[in-house]
Amino acid sequence: MQSEDTEGLFTTLDFQAPLARRMAPRSFDEFAGQAYVLGPGKALRRFAEEGRGFSWIIFGPPGCGKSAFAHLAARFAKAQFVSINAVTSNLAELKTALQDAASRRGYEGRRTVLFIDEIHRYNRLQQDALLPAVEEGIVYLYGATTQNPAFCVNPALLSRCQLVEFRPLGAADLAPLIDRALLDRERGLGELALTIQEEARAALIRYSAGDARRLFNVLELAANGCAPGGEITFDSIQNACSGQAAPVYDKGGDNHYDIISAFIKSMRGSDPDAALYWLARMLIGGEDPNFIARRIVIAASEDVGLADSGALSVAIAAAEAARMVGMPEARIPLAHATVRVALAPKSNSAYMGMEAAMQDVRDSGPLAVPEHLRDASYSTAKRLGRGKGYAYPHDFPGHWTPQDYLAEARSFYHNSGMGNEAQLGKWLDFLRAGK
Repeated sequence: MQSEDTEGLFTTLDFQAPLARRMAPRSFDEFAGQAYVLGPGKALRRFAEEGRGFSWIIFGPPGCGKSAFAHLAARFAKAQFVSINAVTSNLAELKTALQDAASRRGYEGRRTVLFIDEIHRYNRLQQDALLPAVEEGIVYLYGATTQNPAFCVNPALLSRCQLVEFRPLGAADLAPLIDRALLDRERGLGELALTIQEEARAALIRYSAGDARRLFNVLELAANGCAPGGEITFDSIQNACSGQAAPVYDKGGDNHYDIISAFIKSMRGSDPDAALYWLARMLIGGEDPNFIARRIVIAASEDVGLADSGALSVAIAAAEAARMVGMPEARIPLAHATVRVALAPKSNSAYMGMEAAMQDVRDSGPLAVPEHLRDASYSTAKRLGRGKGYAYPHDFPGHWTPQDYLAEARSFYHNSGMGNEAQLGKWLDFLRAGK
């Protein structure tokens, strides 16, 4: 647990601290990104600048400004800033922080901003311990998480907090941070008088993947390899990147569900490039290739369906091949099936027909099996009239004859006219005309 006076946070500077810490925004004008909630006049920024007492749960990817916002809000609220990392803390430490906050309020009349990083790592008991302090206003809780709070924060705690999502930073947000760090002589690298190649700048932004902290870390490493007055090159950025972690992919969290969703929707939307990108993200992140293969098989049936039934065969073959060869070679049949499904014409008519039929059963109850369709294979079936009147289609020209297969007329399947299904539609029109 760390407790810091908010004035000291912005008036003292640790020159040994990482560049990302030194360049933390001191005002909302320096804040990178999140303009949709922190732009001039936006409610969240206005409440923070006015020092209003709210508790917040902020969720978003690493390096998007969650802790920076909490520091700024604490400063405007003239509150003590207490930081806890939920990964390493325990219930006793949390209770101590809450007791200190209660004493600070009672004896000094000063509020506490309690910043809990990775709040999703707290168990139910630890989260419940926060409820009275948040309810009574003993602390302003600022909980930060990379996970969707709907899945990891207790509803009782969530209902007592405002919820805001921070998004990954875009290139337009990250580019000014590079210039600010290179020019700032007080907090940044300005004393070195460095320049940066445009190719190196683009590579740095691309590798940062929306994470300002990663951008500053790589920039600092690259700068350390340059002489004063030198130039940061593409190679120096590449070398600095080699020691950095790969972009995040949390197999058990919200990121996992978002990326598999993007993968499926890219195949459904017939975009092979996007589908391959999301496939690569999952495989590099260590996702189970069998999990991916199952999703491709489902897409081949749900989204391609009768428009190109061969896609299902390819998807099943790729799933079997992936199980047979394992990683890293499994990426090849998975890519094969991904592109095949993405490029195939699309029809969800079979899937939608099944959904409609199931809903009819739920809503209307079961229809009786017509007498002529009932099982006539057992000894007393004939005496009971089972199967009487059934017309065996293969006994007729074209291997078809008009016949009722439901006690009441129903319509569930609607031909899409896409791909191979168009030909099937012509045959269906012929059959229906024969009735």
